[in-house]
Amino acid sequence: MNKTIKIYVGLLILLFIGIIAIELSTPPPVNWTATYNETHKSPYGTFVLYNELSTIFPESKIHDINVTPYEYFDDYYSWEDSTYLTKGTYMLIDNYSEIDNVSAQELLDFTSHGNDVFFSSNHIPQKFEDSLYLYTDNDYDLKGDATFSFANPIFKSDTITIEKGLSNIYFSQLDSTNTTVLGYQKFDTNSRINFVKVAHGNGNLYLHLQPVVFTNYQLLINSNKKYAEAVLSYLPDDTIFFDSRNKSAKELGSSPMRFFLSQPALRWAWYIALLSLVLFMIFNAKRKQRIVNVISPLQNTTIAFTKTIGNLYYETKDHNNLIDKKITYFLEYIRRVFYLDTQILDEKFMKNLALKASKKESETKKLINLIAHLKAKSNCDEHDLLRLSKAIEDFYNN
Repeated sequence: MNKTIKIYVGLLILLFIGIIAIELSTPPPVNWTATYNETHKSPYGTFVLYNELSTIFPESKIHDINVTPYEYFDDYYSWEDSTYLTKGTYMLIDNYSEIDNVSAQELLDFTSHGNDVFFSSNHIPQKFEDSLYLYTDNDYDLKGDATFSFANPIFKSDTITIEKGLSNIYFSQLDSTNTTVLGYQKFDTNSRINFVKVAHGNGNLYLHLQPVVFTNYQLLINSNKKYAEAVLSYLPDDTIFFDSRNKSAKELGSSPMRFFLSQPALRWAWYIALLSLVLFMIFNAKRKQRIVNVISPLQNTTIAFTKTIGNLYYETKDHNNLIDKKITYFLEYIRRVFYLDTQILDEKFMKNLALKASKKESETKKLINLIAHLKAKSNCDEHDLLRLSKAIEDFYNN
């Protein structure tokens, strides 16, 4: 190796060392993902709020719920005297709550027995809307920042203005006999209700539509924490059941065999059945001539191919993929047939689509809102897929 090559090799090594040093000295990028996880210190985690709950509620005990509300509170329900063996406030803070109907009904029952529920989310469960006669709407045409205020003049000084992480979901219809308006949100000149208290049985549900105010970034910027403190001041200083974002599959009981394995008799029956099957396979493992089945070739038609691909996605439970494709094909159909721009699905788009397609504006708005909702939802299920398919077919056929 001559002197020139040695110099080049040395320069190359220095270059690599310099690149590694720069990479190691560069701070990691800020994670702006809206996790709402109480263990995350990122801007949209809830680490600050979770650790301050004991200060805000000095007389309360904080219990983490690492299972679904149904699994947690059902264990405390006494069937003998139809009462709950625990009292307190259930608290959930998330941008999109994945509370199923069973857990939502359990929370309603828990509330009716004299307890409270605090629910801060951009989307409240459908079961709540149907049972409490309240409905939400989404104004997608939001601009600039938003002002959050309270109906009670005592909290007038706790009004704040927020610029990031906003949505314009609001309560569009309420049952005035059981509902008390507690707060508002204001975009430009439009003031909408975003915080209510709903009496249910002997307890109350506090429903708040702007969970972003409880994230680390918003609590630590300016004096925004005063708004969050004012919202939580409506809650009693009692035991708090905090719905944790950290749920393990075992605790959630996601296994199809969870009930069998939880009962000793059924568990042993299951193990014996498996052992018997293994022994049968061992003693019956001798060479046998299998019948050769005649498999007819698939017809090479467009319909058969489409059904095969559809069944493949359906059997793999890839609902998000199917929903994305349905939405993509539907929007392409709108662009091709009605010559409308589908990049922004706002009020103007809905009105133009309803006019060109000769559809009712309310039905068109319901379909577009469903599409926007499912595009924003991270984990769609079969029910969501069926709802979307039916809504699109109704649009085509009617």
